Amino acid sequence: MALTSSEQARPDGKVLRIVLDACVLYPTVMREVLLGCAARGLFEPKWSARILEEWARATVKLGPEAEVFARGELAVVMDRFPAAMVGVQPGLEQRLWLPDPDDVHVLAAAVAGSADAILTMNAQDFPRGVLAEEGLLRVDPDNFLVGLHESDPAAVEAVVTAVAAEATRLSGEDWTPRRLMKKARLNQFAKRLG
Repeated sequence: MALTSSEQARPDGKVLRIVLDACVLYPTVMREVLLGCAARGLFEPKWSARILEEWARATVKLGPEAEVFARGELAVVMDRFPAAMVGVQPGLEQRLWLPDPDDVHVLAAAVAGSADAILTMNAQDFPRGVLAEEGLLRVDPDNFLVGLHESDPAAVEAVVTAVAAEATRLSGEDWTPRRLMKKARLNQFAKRLG
């Protein structure tokens, strides 16, 4: 779901507060684009310690050194976005429900952080009706980035260009922004980039 221009800001005029699920933090390119947009003030990221821990643990399948590297990235991200950390009060998770009990902590972080939406690729386990009961939207990263691009194309394209340049530098392979976004499974967003 793409957020319309009118949905890109809160009624109080502030940017949206978005809880980033671990599944959008783990892929490096997706994370770098999202956090680059957040750094430009296009939205306010939110997460909990448990979400960040899931991100770090997800890298284990790449080998033990990957988790060490991820924990270093975690420290940088927490330093870069100190206001993003949400503390979840004991007992909040017990009053919430999702089809997968292992995802309730993400909903709890969104409620505790007064978020406007949860950004996830896991639509099945975050039913829109359940989230609506808590005043939350569910958005997927591809459509979310399309919406951000509609609201501020220059800022978003600057972020993507920087991420593609860094990917090229690190890999030695020439990455265009569009090709890199397609590889990151951001197909609709890639089409916007021309």
